[in-house]
Amino acid sequence: TSPNWPKRRHSPTYAGKSVTSINLENRLRDRLPVGEPELPEGPLAASLDLDDTVESGALAGDAESPELCQFDRGRRLLNVMVALAGVILTAPLMAVIAVAVKLTSRGSVLYKQTRIGLDRRVADTGLNNGRRQTDAGGRPFTMYKFRTMAQDEGDAAQVWASPDDPRVTPTGRILRTYRLDELPQFINVLRGDMNIVGPRPEQMGLFKRLRRRIDGYQMRQQVLPGITGWAQINASYDASVEDVRRKLALDLEYLRRRSAREDFRIMIKTLPVMLSRRGAW
Repeated sequence: TSPNWPKRRHSPTYAGKSVTSINLENRLRDRLPVGEPELPEGPLAASLDLDDTVESGALAGDAESPELCQFDRGRRLLNVMVALAGVILTAPLMAVIAVAVKLTSRGSVLYKQTRIGLDRRVADTGLNNGRRQTDAGGRPFTMYKFRTMAQDEGDAAQVWASPDDPRVTPTGRILRTYRLDELPQFINVLRGDMNIVGPRPEQMGLFKRLRRRIDGYQMRQQVLPGITGWAQINASYDASVEDVRRKLALDLEYLRRRSAREDFRIMIKTLPVMLSRRGAW
């Protein structure tokens, strides 16, 4: 008898096309509705509008995620191992930071914010795949940071931080300069929300507008977002739509060549960026 080899899995098709190819085509469509205001070219302020991100209490990515290819499994293993080591090695430092944040400003130690993560949904192909029809762009998740700004009083508009931002506390300015406010995101990596390396996750309100303004912006959601990335070590914080366009090009370049070896190289290059305070404010 022939050996019982495992059957090869095939990508599902619809109307003669693979779901993957349809997904990529639809992600590049211009989603800007007629009459919707455009984003400004300068510093951006965008209020939350969740009308098309949550429907019937369901979030993107609720269904079972697709299988990772072999090199993505290797990347994920490396990122989890580094995050676990990071939690252990930086635990004393994070304890000191937590005390400093608590003693120098009013409010919580950690800042929690909803960001857009990996896009696990199948494109709108007419298939009854059990997912909600409204596309949020990816799976929303809660990202953790050490609080670096004054506690918000009520709901505030989503804006990009800027140099000499008056909301930043004295302790927060030190943390942001050396990117130490990002350390709690090791927990996000261990939870499966993020990797160490990947495109930075964007705020929900800003993401909604950026993907309508910038062609191919949602393509970056094909991988887990990261704490650092190829764009982060080659550019500073976002301050305008043009900054986002430049970073998108770097993110897509990373997607094409991503591997465990590339992730490790970016991790190593992140250390001098942190110590030299390059691109930080």
